[in-house]
Amino acid sequence: MATTLTGQQIADAGLAGWVHLSDGLRTRVPTGGFAAGLALVDAIGAAAEQADHHPDLDLRWGHVDVRLWSHDADGVTQRDVELARTVSRLAGEAGLVPDGSGLQSVELALDAPDAGAVLPFWEAFLGYERRAGAPDEVRDPAGAHPPVWFQASGSDEPRQRWHLDVWVDPGQVRGRIDAAVAAGGRVVDDSQAPSFWVLADADGNRSCLCTWQDRQADG
Repeated sequence: MATTLTGQQIADAGLAGWVHLSDGLRTRVPTGGFAAGLALVDAIGAAAEQADHHPDLDLRWGHVDVRLWSHDADGVTQRDVELARTVSRLAGEAGLVPDGSGLQSVELALDAPDAGAVLPFWEAFLGYERRAGAPDEVRDPAGAHPPVWFQASGSDEPRQRWHLDVWVDPGQVRGRIDAAVAAGGRVVDDSQAPSFWVLADADGNRSCLCTWQDRQADG
């Protein structure tokens, strides 16, 4: 099994146009049209077959999204870094430039006094499944919808139950916070920065803005 890389190791790889989010190494390649995107997907597919390592590809009219994740290692590995470089090279040969700066990943979190009492319901209700090594989380088997994880909370009312974890590239954090505050929100807690910031809207509904930085279980 391949060894997962830490967030810092991924950052040190210097992959221009790529971002490291909670669901892997990702980029977006603007193509300007469907035919150019399809040609790029074909080229990436051929390279992936040769490397025996396959990315998730999302072809749209004006762009192609690429996500790299080593499922056998449950994280980003050197194979993903190498394939990212290949994708960037193929895009460059087509006159295209990868740009992941606007990408984000979203997770749903349910604050519950007893996660074990409610997790089976949400697993069944959503048609999700549990992932090995992650007893507090359920995921869409197809990977098309956000995962749901369960966070221990108190039982005193009133309390917020659902919140979003939004993962962005560290370089996007300040602009995102400034925009949220300008839109009527506030920063509730930044004591865990740069791992995450807690923000709230005007009604006090809280969510977290997250990055890969300064995480003990980094990978």
